[in-house]
Amino acid sequence: MNVFFHTFGCKANSCETRAIAALLEQNGYFVTDDLQKADVVIVNSCAVTAASDRKARGFIRRAKRLNEGAVTVLTGCYPQAFPESSCALETADIVTGNAAREDLPSIISRYLEAHERIAEIPPHLEGAAFWHVPTDTFHGHTRAFMKIQDGCDRSCRFCVVPRARGFVRSMSLDSIGDQAARFARGGYREIVLSGVNLSSYGKGEGFGLEAAVFAADVPGVARIRLSSLEPDLVSDNLINSLSKCAKLCPHFHLPLQSGCDKTLASMGRLYSVKDYERVVSKLRGAFDTPTFTTDVIAGFPNESDEDFRESLDFISGFGFLKCHVFPYSARPGTAASSLPQLPKKLREERAKTVAAAAEISRKKILAGQVGTTALVIAEKETSDGVFEGYSERYIPVEVRAKGAKVKDLVESVITGVRGGVCTAKVK
Repeated sequence: MNVFFHTFGCKANSCETRAIAALLEQNGYFVTDDLQKADVVIVNSCAVTAASDRKARGFIRRAKRLNEGAVTVLTGCYPQAFPESSCALETADIVTGNAAREDLPSIISRYLEAHERIAEIPPHLEGAAFWHVPTDTFHGHTRAFMKIQDGCDRSCRFCVVPRARGFVRSMSLDSIGDQAARFARGGYREIVLSGVNLSSYGKGEGFGLEAAVFAADVPGVARIRLSSLEPDLVSDNLINSLSKCAKLCPHFHLPLQSGCDKTLASMGRLYSVKDYERVVSKLRGAFDTPTFTTDVIAGFPNESDEDFRESLDFISGFGFLKCHVFPYSARPGTAASSLPQLPKKLREERAKTVAAAAEISRKKILAGQVGTTALVIAEKETSDGVFEGYSERYIPVEVRAKGAKVKDLVESVITGVRGGVCTAKVK
C-alpha cells in the first residue's frame, strides 16, 4: 500500500514523520509523494497556534476531496492537545495523537478490516520510553535532523506543548551514536540535534546535552548543529563543554519571546533580558563569531505600547541573524488565554513591525559576511554548477562550485549579497 505524508510544525515533527514512515515501510508500505496515488494519507499536525489547527483540518478536507478512497489519518500535537475538536473532524477516518505513534500500523490495519472510524487519543504516561525508529535517510533533506529529546515540564503561560508532548524523555547515547553513524553512511555531512525542549536532554538520566553532542561526533559527520536552547538552561558548564566540540556549529537558536522583562514575567518565562544577554555574551566569548536566531511573540495579553517599544528596541539593537515572529495566538486551557486579549489587528501590526526591524538586522549581518570564508553544505543545485546551502553560522549562501554534488561541503569565499542570500566562490 502507498502512504502519503504531510507534516506541519517543527523539526521534531519532521523527524517523527520520518520515523513513522520507517515503521510503516517495515510493515510493507511504500511512501509516495503523490497524494492521489496514496492508499493512506497521514497528516502530522502542529498545535502551537490556532492557525496550525486550521491548516491541519483544511489539509485533511482537501486530501479527502482529491482522493476520496484514501484512508485519512490525523495525528500529532493537535489531537493530543485538543482531542475534542480534532475528533469532531469527520473527514479524518483515524484520529490519534503523539502517544500512539508506534501503534499506527496496527491502528490502520484495524480500520482497513472494519471500515469503522477510529478516534483514540491515549494520554502520555509518565515513565514512558523515548520512541525512536532507526533510519538511514532523511527524505527530502541534505542535512539530517535527529530528534533526541521529547516532552516538556515547563509552564509557559502561552504554550500547549506540555499537553501535546508529555513528560521529558531522552534518546540513549548509544542510539544517538548509532543513528549518527547511519546518517554518515548515507552521506549526510551535517546532523541537526532537535527536541521539544532540547536543553532538558538527559534530565533525570545523569548526563546532559553535551554528552549527546559528543555521542553524535562520529567519523563522516563534519558538522553538528543544535536546533533550539532555552536561555535559562544554558549553563556555564554546558557552554564550556560545547566549546570543546570542534564540529559544533557556532549558531545558536535562543527563543527570546519578548525583549521586555514585564512581558517575560507575564509569559512565565524563567529569565530576564539581562539573563539572556549574559548567556549570549558567554557564548560569544566561547565561540568564534557565533550567530543567533530567535523566536518572538508580539501582542501578548496586557502588552502595553511601552512594553512593546521596549521589546522592539532590544530586538532592533541585538543583531539577530533571523527572528521567527508570531502574533500572539490564544490557546484554550493555557493561563494566558484567560487574560485580556489585545485586538487581533494590533497583534498582527506589532508582529509586522518586529519582523521589519529584524530584517534590517539580518541584512546588516549578511553584508558583514562579505570577504569572509564559509563552509557551505551544497543543499540544492539551482543551475549548472551553482548550489544553495548554509554555512556553519547558518548564513544562506549561493556558491558557484563546478564539479560539486549535493551534500558536498564546499569551502567558499563570500563575495556579495543578492536577494537576501550571500553569493560566494570556491576558495
